[in-house]
Amino acid sequence: MDKLRLLFENNSDWVRSKTSKDPDYFARTSKDQLPLYLWVGCSDSRVPANEIVGLDPGELFVHRNVANLFPHTDFNCLSVLEFAVDILKIEHVIVCGHYDCGGVKAAMTDHHLGLVDNWLRNIRDVYAAHRTELEDILNEKQRYNRLVELNVLQQVKNISHTTIVQRAWDRKQPLTVHGWVYRLDNGKLSDLACNRSGTADVDPIYRIRTP
Repeated sequence: MDKLRLLFENNSDWVRSKTSKDPDYFARTSKDQLPLYLWVGCSDSRVPANEIVGLDPGELFVHRNVANLFPHTDFNCLSVLEFAVDILKIEHVIVCGHYDCGGVKAAMTDHHLGLVDNWLRNIRDVYAAHRTELEDILNEKQRYNRLVELNVLQQVKNISHTTIVQRAWDRKQPLTVHGWVYRLDNGKLSDLACNRSGTADVDPIYRIRTP
């Protein structure tokens, strides 16, 4: 219980810190959220979304899961995306992976981990699709980090292939999907330059004529 009590003490310290600098902080941030961004990130506790980009509560809508995946059959992911795009009218979806991702590393091994193995199968599919490129990288750490990048690129595609995003594009709603990577060792973000902002950026086989 002492470990839990510490969290409440930390919360009290945090509240005092915020209100001492800005007495109206909670009154302001408790109003309706108006985020411009949806962050699809990893559940890793070392990747705090709001802090990384310096945004307050209400400015970043966040979805996190193991290895920042967006499987096209996952209703949790789809529900978050639909709410962000159709209700909140966010303008940017950011898929952010991170180097040294445990989920990606686990997908590169044949060790049984349990239920999560089925989730990480999505990353194994990415590896299989890029096997030649990856296995030409002799340095294991570099190969591992390249798979982190390729996984982000695939999730950007997956999001762009949804009817949710394509319907928004069809109605001329401003919406761009981005792929970024975060470095744990220096706190810096990198843009993978894979932006998609319209159906022209989607392979024709994945284009869907929406009503």
